[in-house]
Amino acid sequence: MNPMTESAGGARDAEAVSKFVESFAAQLVEAGMQRMPARVFAALLSSDEGSMTSAELGEQLRISPAAVSGAVRYLAQTHMVSREREPGSRRERYRVHGNQWYEALTNREAVIKRWEGALREGVTSLGADTPAGRRMAETLAFFEFIETEIVEMMERWRVHREKTFGQE
Repeated sequence: MNPMTESAGGARDAEAVSKFVESFAAQLVEAGMQRMPARVFAALLSSDEGSMTSAELGEQLRISPAAVSGAVRYLAQTHMVSREREPGSRRERYRVHGNQWYEALTNREAVIKRWEGALREGVTSLGADTPAGRRMAETLAFFEFIETEIVEMMERWRVHREKTFGQE
């Protein structure tokens, strides 16, 4: 089954799928994601199986194997896709999961912690009573607040997701 044009329910409109992929990818690019990873992510997200091979991605998006490889590397590093080996084959499939947003957001916790450490150092270095030190302290307080909110929000999301979509 070609993930671009068919689904369990019948034929898909390839042009409509392509328009969605490019439109959603453009939104991701506007939010700061690189163009090729955004296109690959949107293609995976819009496939019924939630997974595609490099060849399928290249064919659908009309991009080179090297472009697919670079995009998937980025997406895997940011925990937005995973690589799976096709049984009995050397080919890999790239999969997007239903909880990719959760994974991507919660994996930012380590980044936020590093920023908090750097900001604490900045407050000390600049002096807490200087205008720059106060600005740095406010930025630190913001990230500490965000960190707490993300943890609480993710727990509410887990409960909501289970109620809405059941166990996965």
